[in-house]
This record gives sequence, C-alpha cells and structure tokens, in this order.
Amino acid sequence: MDHHHTSGQHSQPGHASTFQWLSFAYQSLTEIPYGTILTQTDTLEVLDLSYNLLNDLYWNPALLDQLERLSTLILDCNNYTSHVKFPYMPSVTTVCINKNKINNLPVFVEEIRRKFPNIKILSMMNNEAAPSYFNGGSLTQYKDYRQYVISQLPGLEILDDTEVPDKERVQARKTYRLQQSTHGSRKRKEDSSKKHTHMQKKSSTIIRQ
Repeated sequence: MDHHHTSGQHSQPGHASTFQWLSFAYQSLTEIPYGTILTQTDTLEVLDLSYNLLNDLYWNPALLDQLERLSTLILDCNNYTSHVKFPYMPSVTTVCINKNKINNLPVFVEEIRRKFPNIKILSMMNNEAAPSYFNGGSLTQYKDYRQYVISQLPGLEILDDTEVPDKERVQARKTYRLQQSTHGSRKRKEDSSKKHTHMQKKSSTIIRQ
C-alpha cells in the first residue's frame, strides 16, 4: 500500500545548512511505513508520524536505530502508552509525544532517559501523566510533574512549551535527591539498629557464661 508523505529540505534562518525531513502526518496509519523511511537512513533528521493511529502493538522501534542522523521524532496524537519501547538513539535531541495515552510517568521517563541520552526538548502535553491546567491537573501536580521529569533528564532545556531555568533545575534535583537520601538514611538507621541489637544479645550471652 502506498502512503502519502511529504519530504524535503528546510533551511534554517542564519545558517547555511539545511535539514532533511519526512512527514506521514494525518494518514490514519496503523503501522510505521519503514519501506519509505529506511531509504533515507543517511540523511533523515526530522521524522513526523503525528495524527495517526499508531500504538505500542505494531510499533517496531528496532528499525529506527538505523536513522543515525535523526534529531527530531514527532509522535503527537497517536495511541502510544507509558510502555512504548524505543531503540537507543543518541542522535535524537527532540521528542514530541503530545496527546497520547501515557499515564505512568516514572516508567515512561525512564525509557526516555535510557534511550535518548542527549535529549534537550521533550513535549508530552495532554497525556494523563502530564497534569496541567488544560487536562484538569492542579498547579501543585503540574509543578511536581515538571520537577520529576527535570530531575531525571539532566540535559533537558525545554519541557512541553516552557524552558527549564537553572532555578527550577536546582530545585528539581534537591527535591528528588532529598527523597532518595531520606530513604537511604532510614535504611542506614535500620541497619545500625539491627547491628546494635545483635551486639547487645552477644554481650549478654558472654555475661551469662
């Protein structure tokens, strides 16, 4: 089956260089058209698969890792969930996955962290895992969501439609490091308590003898 697509070169203002892009948006696709995509493995930089019917079931990401120059992956308005699996793609710096079915933030963010180590821009608005004013989330939920994502992706420069200022990055690291260290100190205290109890038992045994 032939898929309609648009492709071409875009010039960036102020730069002599151009980038190669390929769009399959608004095609009602249920599978990724790898036949066309993989003819551009050496040149493709922007891949737009937005506004389709793609989901985890027919998602075969292993083939995408052949796109060694890909910098931007656009998956808006599909049916991907928190458990979507990506290939390891160090060249990708931008992922847009707005308006999908992502509801488990830690699972999804861990996959992004592991597979896109150089990500700078992540947009995941209008997903259940990204609470905001627009989908019924409170301001507290929104701030906590941002802090969690920023703490897990240290190189992130833009989350959704908002830049990540240094102040927010520092606060995010503090918040989530504090939770980890509290857990760690609690464990150390428990270990110390066990050790102390063991020593008491040992000494009382010696005294009785």
